[in-house]
Amino acid sequence: MEQIILGGIIAFALTFYSIPVIIKVANEKKLYDVPDDKRKIHTSPIPSLGGLGMFIGFTVSLLLTYNFVQGAPEFQYYLAAFLVIFFVGIKDDILILSAGKKFIGQLIVSGILIFKANLVITNMQGFMGINEIPVFAQYLLTMFASVVIINAFNLIDGVDGLAGTVGAVTSLLFGTFFLLNGNYAYATLGFTFSGAIIAFLYYNFNPAKIFMGDTGSLLIGLVNTILVIKFIETGATYTAFPITAAPAVGFGILLIPLMDTLRVFGMRIMKGKSPFSPDRNHIHHLLLDRGFNHKGVTYTCGIVTLLVAASAYFLQFIGTTNLIFTLIAGFFGWVYTLYIRRSRFKLRVIKGDAEKTRREAKSIRLVSLANHPAAVAEEE
Repeated sequence: MEQIILGGIIAFALTFYSIPVIIKVANEKKLYDVPDDKRKIHTSPIPSLGGLGMFIGFTVSLLLTYNFVQGAPEFQYYLAAFLVIFFVGIKDDILILSAGKKFIGQLIVSGILIFKANLVITNMQGFMGINEIPVFAQYLLTMFASVVIINAFNLIDGVDGLAGTVGAVTSLLFGTFFLLNGNYAYATLGFTFSGAIIAFLYYNFNPAKIFMGDTGSLLIGLVNTILVIKFIETGATYTAFPITAAPAVGFGILLIPLMDTLRVFGMRIMKGKSPFSPDRNHIHHLLLDRGFNHKGVTYTCGIVTLLVAASAYFLQFIGTTNLIFTLIAGFFGWVYTLYIRRSRFKLRVIKGDAEKTRREAKSIRLVSLANHPAAVAEEE
Protein backbone atom coordinates (compact mmCIF):
# COMPACT_ATOMS: atom_id res chain seq x y z
CA MET A 1 0.00 0.00 0.00
CA GLU A 2 2.80 2.43 0.89
CA GLN A 3 4.55 1.86 -2.43
CA ILE A 4 1.35 2.66 -4.32
CA ILE A 5 0.88 5.94 -2.48
CA LEU A 6 4.56 6.73 -2.88
CA GLY A 7 4.37 5.96 -6.60
CA GLY A 8 1.50 8.41 -7.06
CA ILE A 9 3.31 11.13 -5.08
CA ILE A 10 6.59 10.73 -6.99
CA ALA A 11 4.79 10.72 -10.35
CA PHE A 12 2.85 13.84 -9.37
CA ALA A 13 5.94 15.68 -8.13
CA LEU A 14 8.13 14.83 -11.13
CA THR A 15 5.42 15.79 -13.61
CA PHE A 16 4.43 18.94 -11.71
CA TYR A 17 7.97 20.33 -11.59
CA SER A 18 9.03 19.23 -15.07
CA ILE A 19 6.18 20.86 -16.99
CA PRO A 20 7.19 24.52 -16.28
CA VAL A 21 10.64 23.68 -17.68
CA ILE A 22 9.02 22.09 -20.74
CA ILE A 23 6.80 25.15 -21.25
CA LYS A 24 9.85 27.44 -21.08
CA VAL A 25 11.85 25.36 -23.57
CA ALA A 26 8.84 24.99 -25.90
CA ASN A 27 8.31 28.77 -25.89
CA GLU A 28 11.99 29.44 -26.61
CA LYS A 29 12.11 26.89 -29.44
CA LYS A 30 8.61 27.82 -30.69
CA LEU A 31 7.29 24.27 -30.34
CA TYR A 32 3.63 25.28 -30.44
CA ASP A 33 0.26 23.87 -31.35
CA VAL A 34 -0.71 26.61 -33.82
CA PRO A 35 -4.49 27.16 -34.28
CA ASP A 36 -4.47 26.80 -38.09
CA ASP A 37 -7.48 24.48 -38.23
CA LYS A 38 -11.10 25.62 -37.93
CA ARG A 39 -11.70 22.72 -35.53
CA LYS A 40 -9.10 24.12 -33.11
CA ILE A 41 -10.78 25.84 -30.17
CA HIS A 42 -7.81 27.81 -28.83
CA THR A 43 -6.88 31.05 -30.58
CA SER A 44 -3.20 31.49 -29.65
CA PRO A 45 -0.13 29.22 -30.00
CA ILE A 46 0.26 26.90 -26.97
CA PRO A 47 3.07 24.38 -26.25
CA SER A 48 1.97 20.79 -26.93
CA LEU A 49 4.65 18.77 -25.14
CA GLY A 50 2.85 18.14 -21.85
CA GLY A 51 2.93 14.43 -22.59
CA LEU A 52 6.69 14.55 -22.18
CA GLY A 53 6.29 15.61 -18.54
CA MET A 54 3.68 12.90 -17.96
CA PHE A 55 5.93 10.26 -19.47
CA ILE A 56 8.91 11.31 -17.32
CA GLY A 57 6.92 11.40 -14.07
CA PHE A 58 5.08 8.16 -14.76
CA THR A 59 7.92 5.93 -15.95
CA VAL A 60 10.53 7.11 -13.44
CA SER A 61 8.08 6.69 -10.57
CA LEU A 62 7.08 3.24 -11.83
CA LEU A 63 10.70 2.09 -11.94
CA LEU A 64 11.43 3.44 -8.47
CA THR A 65 8.47 2.06 -6.55
CA TYR A 66 7.88 -1.56 -7.55
CA ASN A 67 10.08 -4.61 -8.10
CA PHE A 68 8.46 -5.85 -11.28
CA VAL A 69 11.16 -8.43 -11.91
CA GLN A 70 9.83 -10.47 -9.00
CA GLY A 71 6.19 -9.38 -8.87
CA ALA A 72 5.19 -8.84 -12.50
CA PRO A 73 7.89 -9.61 -15.10
CA GLU A 74 5.61 -8.60 -17.98
CA PHE A 75 6.09 -4.97 -16.96
CA GLN A 76 9.46 -4.89 -18.72
CA TYR A 77 7.54 -5.29 -21.97
CA TYR A 78 5.00 -2.64 -20.91
CA LEU A 79 7.90 -0.23 -20.47
CA ALA A 80 9.13 -1.12 -23.96
CA ALA A 81 5.64 -0.39 -25.29
CA PHE A 82 5.58 2.95 -23.42
CA LEU A 83 8.87 3.90 -25.08
CA VAL A 84 7.58 3.04 -28.55
CA ILE A 85 4.36 5.03 -28.09
CA PHE A 86 6.38 7.89 -26.60
CA PHE A 87 8.57 8.17 -29.69
CA VAL A 88 5.55 7.96 -31.99
CA GLY A 89 3.81 10.72 -30.05
CA ILE A 90 6.79 13.02 -29.61
CA LYS A 91 7.64 12.87 -33.31
CA ASP A 92 4.05 13.75 -34.20
CA ASP A 93 4.02 16.64 -31.71
CA ILE A 94 7.25 18.13 -33.09
CA LEU A 95 7.42 17.14 -36.77
CA ILE A 96 3.91 15.82 -37.59
CA LEU A 97 3.45 12.14 -38.39
CA SER A 98 1.05 10.72 -40.96
CA ALA A 99 -1.94 8.72 -39.76
CA GLY A 100 -0.52 5.63 -41.47
CA LYS A 101 2.79 5.80 -39.62
CA LYS A 102 1.01 6.36 -36.29
CA PHE A 103 -1.15 3.33 -37.03
CA ILE A 104 1.96 1.22 -37.69
CA GLY A 105 3.39 2.37 -34.36
CA GLN A 106 0.17 1.34 -32.61
CA LEU A 107 0.30 -2.09 -34.26
CA ILE A 108 3.88 -2.54 -33.03
CA VAL A 109 2.80 -1.64 -29.50
CA SER A 110 -0.13 -4.09 -29.73
CA GLY A 111 2.27 -6.80 -30.88
CA ILE A 112 4.51 -6.19 -27.86
CA LEU A 113 1.52 -6.52 -25.52
CA ILE A 114 0.27 -9.70 -27.19
CA PHE A 115 3.40 -11.65 -28.07
CA LYS A 116 5.83 -10.50 -25.36
CA ALA A 117 3.72 -9.48 -22.36
CA ASN A 118 1.11 -12.18 -23.14
CA LEU A 119 -1.69 -9.66 -22.50
CA VAL A 120 -4.54 -11.19 -24.46
CA ILE A 121 -8.35 -11.26 -24.23
CA THR A 122 -9.08 -14.99 -24.07
CA ASN A 123 -12.71 -15.11 -22.92
CA MET A 124 -15.81 -13.08 -23.81
CA GLN A 125 -17.48 -14.27 -20.59
CA GLY A 126 -20.89 -14.89 -22.12
CA PHE A 127 -21.13 -11.92 -24.49
CA MET A 128 -23.46 -13.01 -27.31
CA GLY A 129 -23.17 -16.53 -25.90
CA ILE A 130 -19.40 -16.63 -26.46
CA ASN A 131 -16.94 -17.72 -23.80
CA GLU A 132 -13.54 -19.17 -24.78
CA ILE A 133 -12.36 -17.99 -28.20
CA PRO A 134 -9.74 -19.45 -30.57
CA VAL A 135 -6.16 -18.23 -30.26
CA PHE A 136 -6.20 -16.45 -33.63
CA ALA A 137 -9.40 -14.65 -32.68
CA GLN A 138 -7.84 -13.71 -29.33
CA TYR A 139 -4.97 -11.98 -31.11
CA LEU A 140 -7.24 -10.15 -33.55
CA LEU A 141 -9.64 -9.02 -30.84
CA THR A 142 -6.84 -7.83 -28.56
CA MET A 143 -5.12 -5.95 -31.38
CA PHE A 144 -8.40 -4.32 -32.43
CA ALA A 145 -9.21 -3.33 -28.84
CA SER A 146 -5.71 -1.92 -28.31
CA VAL A 147 -5.77 0.25 -31.44
CA VAL A 148 -9.28 1.54 -30.73
CA ILE A 149 -8.57 2.44 -27.09
CA ILE A 150 -5.25 4.11 -27.92
CA ASN A 151 -6.95 6.20 -30.62
CA ALA A 152 -10.00 6.87 -28.45
CA PHE A 153 -8.12 9.01 -25.94
CA ASN A 154 -6.21 10.68 -28.75
CA LEU A 155 -9.46 11.71 -30.45
CA ILE A 156 -11.28 13.07 -27.37
CA ASP A 157 -8.33 15.35 -26.61
CA GLY A 158 -10.12 18.39 -28.03
CA VAL A 159 -10.97 20.46 -24.94
CA ASP A 160 -8.74 21.73 -22.14
CA GLY A 161 -8.52 19.07 -19.44
CA LEU A 162 -10.88 16.56 -21.07
CA ALA A 163 -8.64 13.62 -22.06
CA GLY A 164 -6.59 14.05 -18.88
CA THR A 165 -9.63 14.11 -16.60
CA VAL A 166 -11.28 11.07 -18.19
CA GLY A 167 -7.92 9.25 -18.26
CA ALA A 168 -7.26 10.02 -14.58
CA VAL A 169 -10.74 8.81 -13.59
CA THR A 170 -10.48 5.55 -15.56
CA SER A 171 -6.93 4.84 -14.32
CA LEU A 172 -8.01 5.44 -10.71
CA LEU A 173 -11.05 3.18 -11.10
CA PHE A 174 -8.99 0.30 -12.47
CA GLY A 175 -6.22 0.95 -9.93
CA THR A 176 -8.72 0.91 -7.06
CA PHE A 177 -10.15 -2.41 -8.19
CA PHE A 178 -6.69 -3.99 -8.36
CA LEU A 179 -5.76 -2.52 -4.98
CA LEU A 180 -8.88 -3.92 -3.29
CA ASN A 181 -8.08 -7.34 -4.73
CA GLY A 182 -4.42 -7.35 -3.76
CA ASN A 183 -2.93 -6.98 -7.24
CA TYR A 184 -0.39 -4.36 -6.21
CA ALA A 185 1.56 -4.30 -9.48
CA TYR A 186 -1.42 -3.14 -11.54
CA ALA A 187 -2.68 -0.97 -8.70
CA THR A 188 0.71 0.78 -8.79
CA LEU A 189 0.35 1.19 -12.55
CA GLY A 190 -3.08 2.81 -12.21
CA PHE A 191 -2.29 5.11 -9.28
CA THR A 192 1.15 6.14 -10.54
CA PHE A 193 -0.23 7.08 -13.91
CA SER A 194 -3.16 8.99 -12.45
CA GLY A 195 -0.69 10.92 -10.27
CA ALA A 196 1.18 12.06 -13.38
CA ILE A 197 -2.06 13.05 -15.15
CA ILE A 198 -3.37 15.04 -12.17
CA ALA A 199 -0.13 17.03 -12.02
CA PHE A 200 -0.43 17.76 -15.74
CA LEU A 201 -4.04 18.89 -15.34
CA TYR A 202 -2.91 21.73 -13.07
CA TYR A 203 -1.41 23.34 -16.19
CA ASN A 204 -3.98 22.04 -18.69
CA PHE A 205 -7.29 23.19 -17.23
CA ASN A 206 -8.84 26.10 -19.06
CA PRO A 207 -7.15 28.40 -19.84
CA ALA A 208 -4.49 25.83 -20.72
CA LYS A 209 -0.82 26.73 -20.45
CA ILE A 210 0.20 23.51 -22.22
CA PHE A 211 -1.39 20.62 -24.12
CA MET A 212 -0.52 16.95 -23.68
CA GLY A 213 -0.16 16.42 -27.43
CA ASP A 214 -0.16 12.96 -28.99
CA THR A 215 2.62 11.96 -26.61
CA GLY A 216 0.24 12.24 -23.68
CA SER A 217 -3.03 11.10 -25.26
CA LEU A 218 -1.49 7.99 -26.86
CA LEU A 219 0.15 7.11 -23.54
CA ILE A 220 -3.18 7.45 -21.72
CA GLY A 221 -4.75 5.13 -24.28
CA LEU A 222 -1.97 2.56 -23.96
CA VAL A 223 -2.01 2.47 -20.15
CA ASN A 224 -5.80 2.10 -20.13
CA THR A 225 -5.52 -0.67 -22.73
CA ILE A 226 -3.28 -2.62 -20.37
CA LEU A 227 -5.50 -1.95 -17.36
CA VAL A 228 -8.79 -2.87 -19.03
CA ILE A 229 -7.49 -6.09 -20.63
CA LYS A 230 -6.01 -7.19 -17.31
CA PHE A 231 -9.31 -6.24 -15.66
CA ILE A 232 -11.31 -8.33 -18.15
CA GLU A 233 -9.01 -11.33 -17.81
CA THR A 234 -8.77 -11.38 -14.00
CA GLY A 235 -11.97 -9.73 -12.77
CA ALA A 236 -13.87 -12.95 -12.19
CA THR A 237 -10.98 -14.66 -10.36
CA TYR A 238 -10.74 -12.31 -7.38
CA THR A 239 -12.48 -13.09 -4.11
CA ALA A 240 -12.82 -9.47 -2.98
CA PHE A 241 -15.27 -7.56 -5.18
CA PRO A 242 -15.38 -10.20 -7.95
CA ILE A 243 -16.62 -9.02 -11.36
CA THR A 244 -19.11 -11.35 -13.03
CA ALA A 245 -19.44 -9.32 -16.24
CA ALA A 246 -15.90 -7.96 -16.63
CA PRO A 247 -16.09 -7.12 -20.38
CA ALA A 248 -19.23 -5.06 -19.78
CA VAL A 249 -17.89 -3.26 -16.70
CA GLY A 250 -14.57 -2.52 -18.43
CA PHE A 251 -16.51 -1.27 -21.45
CA GLY A 252 -18.59 0.92 -19.15
CA ILE A 253 -15.55 2.51 -17.54
CA LEU A 254 -14.18 3.44 -20.97
CA LEU A 255 -17.60 4.15 -22.49
CA ILE A 256 -17.15 7.81 -23.47
CA PRO A 257 -13.84 7.56 -25.35
CA LEU A 258 -14.67 4.15 -26.86
CA MET A 259 -18.20 4.84 -28.06
CA ASP A 260 -17.42 8.36 -29.19
CA THR A 261 -14.56 7.07 -31.35
CA LEU A 262 -16.55 4.16 -32.81
CA ARG A 263 -19.55 6.44 -33.46
CA VAL A 264 -17.51 9.11 -35.23
CA PHE A 265 -15.54 6.52 -37.22
CA GLY A 266 -18.81 4.92 -38.31
CA MET A 267 -20.29 8.26 -39.40
CA ARG A 268 -17.20 9.12 -41.44
CA ILE A 269 -17.10 5.71 -43.15
CA MET A 270 -20.82 5.91 -44.02
CA LYS A 271 -20.13 9.29 -45.65
CA GLY A 272 -17.36 7.71 -47.72
CA LYS A 273 -14.60 9.50 -45.80
CA SER A 274 -11.51 8.21 -44.06
CA PRO A 275 -12.21 7.32 -40.41
CA PHE A 276 -9.30 9.63 -39.51
CA SER A 277 -10.65 12.64 -41.44
CA PRO A 278 -11.35 15.67 -39.19
CA ASP A 279 -14.83 16.94 -38.32
CA ARG A 280 -16.82 18.46 -35.45
CA ASN A 281 -18.95 15.51 -34.38
CA HIS A 282 -17.15 14.39 -31.22
CA ILE A 283 -18.97 14.45 -27.91
CA HIS A 284 -17.04 17.51 -26.76
CA HIS A 285 -18.10 19.38 -29.92
CA LEU A 286 -21.75 18.53 -29.21
CA LEU A 287 -21.42 19.83 -25.65
CA LEU A 288 -19.63 22.99 -26.80
CA ASP A 289 -22.34 23.62 -29.38
CA ARG A 290 -24.89 23.16 -26.61
CA GLY A 291 -23.33 26.13 -24.79
CA PHE A 292 -20.94 24.38 -22.37
CA ASN A 293 -17.56 25.97 -21.75
CA HIS A 294 -14.29 23.99 -21.50
CA LYS A 295 -14.64 23.26 -17.80
CA GLY A 296 -18.30 22.35 -18.21
CA VAL A 297 -17.47 19.80 -20.91
CA THR A 298 -14.62 18.34 -18.85
CA TYR A 299 -16.60 18.07 -15.60
CA THR A 300 -19.62 16.63 -17.40
CA CYS A 301 -17.61 13.86 -19.08
CA GLY A 302 -15.73 13.08 -15.86
CA ILE A 303 -18.94 12.79 -13.84
CA VAL A 304 -20.66 10.73 -16.55
CA THR A 305 -17.67 8.35 -16.57
CA LEU A 306 -18.03 7.82 -12.81
CA LEU A 307 -21.81 7.36 -13.01
CA VAL A 308 -21.62 4.90 -15.91
CA ALA A 309 -18.88 2.89 -14.17
CA ALA A 310 -20.97 2.65 -10.99
CA SER A 311 -24.09 1.73 -12.96
CA ALA A 312 -22.22 -0.98 -14.88
CA TYR A 313 -20.90 -2.47 -11.63
CA PHE A 314 -24.32 -2.62 -9.96
CA LEU A 315 -26.12 -3.90 -13.08
CA GLN A 316 -23.87 -6.92 -13.63
CA PHE A 317 -26.70 -9.24 -12.65
CA ILE A 318 -28.40 -8.65 -16.03
CA GLY A 319 -25.51 -10.38 -17.79
CA THR A 320 -22.64 -9.29 -20.03
CA THR A 321 -24.61 -9.07 -23.27
CA ASN A 322 -27.59 -7.19 -21.85
CA LEU A 323 -25.34 -4.83 -19.93
CA ILE A 324 -23.20 -3.91 -22.95
CA PHE A 325 -26.26 -3.21 -25.11
CA THR A 326 -27.85 -1.22 -22.27
CA LEU A 327 -24.73 0.94 -22.02
CA ILE A 328 -24.65 1.46 -25.81
CA ALA A 329 -28.34 2.42 -25.85
CA GLY A 330 -27.80 4.86 -22.99
CA PHE A 331 -24.85 6.46 -24.78
CA PHE A 332 -26.74 6.95 -28.04
CA GLY A 333 -29.73 8.28 -26.13
CA TRP A 334 -27.46 10.91 -24.58
CA VAL A 335 -25.92 11.78 -27.95
CA TYR A 336 -29.37 12.07 -29.56
CA THR A 337 -30.46 14.44 -26.80
CA LEU A 338 -27.34 16.54 -27.34
CA TYR A 339 -27.98 16.73 -31.09
CA ILE A 340 -31.54 17.96 -30.52
CA ARG A 341 -30.50 20.48 -27.90
CA ARG A 342 -27.55 21.61 -30.02
CA SER A 343 -29.94 22.36 -32.89
CA ARG A 344 -32.25 24.33 -30.59
CA PHE A 345 -29.30 26.15 -29.04
CA LYS A 346 -27.95 27.09 -32.48
CA LEU A 347 -31.43 28.28 -33.52
CA ARG A 348 -31.63 30.49 -30.43
CA VAL A 349 -28.15 31.84 -31.17
CA ILE A 350 -29.08 32.58 -34.79
CA LYS A 351 -32.29 34.35 -33.72
CA GLY A 352 -30.37 36.25 -31.06
CA ASP A 353 -27.73 37.31 -33.57
CA ALA A 354 -30.41 38.42 -36.02
CA GLU A 355 -32.18 40.46 -33.36
CA LYS A 356 -28.86 41.99 -32.27
CA THR A 357 -28.03 42.87 -35.87
CA ARG A 358 -31.47 44.46 -36.32
CA ARG A 359 -31.05 46.55 -33.17
CA GLU A 360 -27.53 47.61 -34.21
CA ALA A 361 -28.76 48.59 -37.69
CA LYS A 362 -31.60 50.62 -36.21
CA SER A 363 -29.20 52.31 -33.81
CA ILE A 364 -26.78 53.17 -36.64
CA ARG A 365 -29.64 54.61 -38.70
CA LEU A 366 -30.86 56.79 -35.84
CA VAL A 367 -27.36 58.09 -35.18
CA SER A 368 -26.89 58.79 -38.87
CA LEU A 369 -30.17 60.72 -39.06
CA ALA A 370 -29.29 62.67 -35.92
CA ASN A 371 -25.92 63.66 -37.36
CA HIS A 372 -27.35 64.70 -40.73
CA PRO A 373 -30.35 67.07 -40.34
CA ALA A 374 -30.76 67.27 -44.08
CA ALA A 375 -31.32 63.55 -44.16
CA VAL A 376 -33.93 63.98 -41.42
CA ALA A 377 -35.74 66.60 -43.47
CA GLU A 378 -35.61 64.35 -46.51
CA GLU A 379 -36.99 61.48 -44.41
CA GLU A 380 -39.91 63.70 -43.40
